[in-house]
Amino acid sequence: MNSLVAPIVTIIAGIAILIFPRLLSYIVAFYLILVGILELVIRMN
Repeated sequence: MNSLVAPIVTIIAGIAILIFPRLLSYIVAFYLILVGILELVIRMN
């Protein structure tokens, strides 16, 4: 199930960037934090 999270977040971020281009930096930052946390959780298990 974790393998589905990254593509879904990526699609949502892409759509949000198309609709609200000024949010790009926030979306990229949120995505990087989320991916980093998910990788840590996966590697700790």
